[in-house]
Amino acid sequence: MNAPIAPLSPYSSALGKENIETHTLSVVVDNEPGVLARVVGLFSGRGYNIESLTVAEIAHAEHLSRITVVTSGPAAAIEQIGHQLERLVPVHVVKDLTLRGNAIERELAMIKVVGTGTPRQEALRLGEIFHARVIDTTTESFVFELTGAASKIDEFVELMRPLGLVEVARTGIAAMTRGKAPT
Repeated sequence: MNAPIAPLSPYSSALGKENIETHTLSVVVDNEPGVLARVVGLFSGRGYNIESLTVAEIAHAEHLSRITVVTSGPAAAIEQIGHQLERLVPVHVVKDLTLRGNAIERELAMIKVVGTGTPRQEALRLGEIFHARVIDTTTESFVFELTGAASKIDEFVELMRPLGLVEVARTGIAAMTRGKAPT
């Protein structure tokens, strides 16, 4: 006799790829040791990758920090993670900025390119088109600083690959809602 098949959990990796959504979560927490590990543990414990993670203090006197997490998964699983985050003691507010639909997301990247001659000139020309600033230069290399949507940075990095891309450093996404209400 076959054992009964357990129903799929919303966290199951067996769910179809068509159900996968990307969400940006804003989590305001107490700025104290171990909080980030507890927040990240909720994701890793359920087998979900964090695609982008930024943390910074937002209110020094109140000892508050904002954790911005970009993750992908079924909508029901992300909603459940949000509810579980809300129950953590050092968490004050959890907002799914994707569901709110009025968020601004930006990222900062530094892109190092090595080259001379035509490839160097083409990289600099593309840098101007993308409004990238050259923040360091030598006769054989330079480092661009680029701020914008993650997709803009992705596109720029791909264009730099054949022109001598050596290294990329990215901050991760910072996000907040538009308008008067706080994120």
